[in-house]
Amino acid sequence: MLDEKIKKDFLAILEEELIPAMGCTEPIALAFASAKAKEVLGEKPEKIVAKCSGNIIKNVRCVRIPNSGGMTGIEAACVLGALCGDIERGMEVLEAVTEEGLEEALEFLKDGGCSVEYLESPFPLHFIICLISGENYSEVEVRHGHTNIVRITKNGENLYMADNFEKDSFTADRNELSVENIFDFANEVELSAILPFVKKQIEYNMAIAKEGMKGSYGVGIGKEMMELYPDSVFTKVKAFAAAASEARMDGCSMPVIITSGSGNQGLASSVPIIVYAREKGVPEEKMYRSIIFSSLMTIFQKEYIGKLSAFCGAVSASCAAGAAITYMVGGSIRQIKDTIDNTMADIPGIICDGAKSSCAAKIASALDASIFAHVLAMKGKVYGANTGILRSDAGKTIRSVGHIGKVGMKQTDSEIVKLMIEN
Repeated sequence: MLDEKIKKDFLAILEEELIPAMGCTEPIALAFASAKAKEVLGEKPEKIVAKCSGNIIKNVRCVRIPNSGGMTGIEAACVLGALCGDIERGMEVLEAVTEEGLEEALEFLKDGGCSVEYLESPFPLHFIICLISGENYSEVEVRHGHTNIVRITKNGENLYMADNFEKDSFTADRNELSVENIFDFANEVELSAILPFVKKQIEYNMAIAKEGMKGSYGVGIGKEMMELYPDSVFTKVKAFAAAASEARMDGCSMPVIITSGSGNQGLASSVPIIVYAREKGVPEEKMYRSIIFSSLMTIFQKEYIGKLSAFCGAVSASCAAGAAITYMVGGSIRQIKDTIDNTMADIPGIICDGAKSSCAAKIASALDASIFAHVLAMKGKVYGANTGILRSDAGKTIRSVGHIGKVGMKQTDSEIVKLMIEN
C-alpha cells in the first residue's frame, strides 16, 4: 500500500500541473505577465519592452495566438495581454479579447509600440516585461514557470520579490515520483479524488481534438491520417492527438488542460488514452486511472528535463501515453517499464525547434513509437539494459534521458535559437 502522504503529494502535484490554458503556453505566459504589468502600471502603456530568453523566443516565434486574428510573435502576445488581457483568468488571460481591443492592439503594433530584446540567461524559461507610460513604468519578471512571477517593480520600487529566484512556485513534494509509486497511486487512489482532474482533461482535450479533426487547421494532419488508414485504432489514437495539437498551434481559442506547463504534452498524454479506451470498450474507471497514470508519468520525466529544452516534450508525453496504455490493458509493472525502455531506445533524439503546427506531426511520430513499444512489451520483448542509453531500470533510464535533454542538449538548444534569430 502506498503511504498516505505520498498520495496527498501526488494529488497536490496534479492540482498544480493540470490547469486550463488557452493557446500555446509561452505566448500566453507573455500575455499574462503583460496583463500583470498593466495592472501595476495603472494605465495603458505607450511602449512595451519584452526581454526574452532564447527558449521563449523559440517557442513564440511561429505559433498562432488565440483571439488575435491569426497573429504570431512576442510583440503580439505582449500587446494583447497589456491592452486586452484579464489577469484574473490566469493562463486563459486572452479569453477577454474583444473586437475593439484587437483593433487597438493592431494599431499599437503598427506604430511599433512593442520591442523585443534578447535576454542572456542561464534559465530556459525567463523573461521580463516592461510597460512605459510617460515617466511611469512597471516591470514583471518571470522565471522557471509560465506564471511564476519572481519580481514586480513600479518606477524602480520593488513591490514584490520572490523568496527564491531559483525555483518554480510549485510547492508539492515531487521527490517520491517513480514508476512504481505512480503505478501504486493509480491503482489505489480514491476515484472521487481524481475525478475533478480527469473529467476536465476529457472534456477540454477531446473537444479541441474533435475540432482539429475537421481538418481546417494547419495541414489537417488528423483527417489525412484517418483517410490513409481508416480502420486502425492506433491510427485514430495518433490522429486525434495530433489534430488537437494542430488546432491549438494554429490559433484555436479552445482551452486545453496542460501538463508540465505544456498544452501539447497535456494533449499527448491524455487524448490517446481516451481514444483507445473508448474504441476498446475499457471501463471508465480504468480509463480515468490510466489518464492520471499518464499525467504523472509525464511530470516525472519532465522533472529531469525541465519545462523548456532542445528535447521535444512530445517524446516524454507520448512515452507516458504508451506506458499508460500498457497499464490500462492490465500490463505488469515490468511490462510498463519495458514500454518506457522500448520507447527510449527508439526516439529520444527528436529536437524541439519551437512551438508551431508541425508539433502535431512530432506527436504522431512519437505516439507511433510508443504504441509499438507497448506492443513489444506486451509480447515480452524489450531492448536490453545498456543498449545505447538504456539503463538497468526504466526509472534510471528516465533520469539519464533527462540529463541528456537538460545538460547534454544545451548547446543544441543554443544553436537552434541562433539559427532562428538569424532567419
